[in-house]
Amino acid sequence: MALTSDERNAIISLRVEKAQSTFQEAKGIAGLGFWNAVANRLYYACYYISGALLIKHGFQAQTHKGLITLLGMHFIRKKTISPESGRLISRLFELRQTGDYDDLFNLTEQDVKPLIPLAEAYINELLMLVANNTTGNTPAADNTQT
Repeated sequence: MALTSDERNAIISLRVEKAQSTFQEAKGIAGLGFWNAVANRLYYACYYISGALLIKHGFQAQTHKGLITLLGMHFIRKKTISPESGRLISRLFELRQTGDYDDLFNLTEQDVKPLIPLAEAYINELLMLVANNTTGNTPAADNTQT
């Protein structure tokens, strides 16, 4: 089902707001030293802003890996997003998976704390792309990735 321009803009705005508030959650939790939770919130903050960018350009990811794949195909490969940013969201995804599902492993401050400013830079980089009023060379169609 195709989204109207108003629906697309509303979803984008909600995802941007969610990315920003989730990043603030991550910083707050970092002060408490719960590094698995910090990694989770950093990943989701980046996930939400990535989703906003994809939706702006007419893409909808069906899975977390699908989101990373779409970012790679349409933004990293075309150098709209830096390769370092692509590696960051992949790393955060891995850490989130480990922290959430690996019973025998706990993330440490050394694993996660250095990623906080990198996640903030990622969010700001994508926020600028989302705020840009043009869609560039990326087609605006309802494309999905499973």
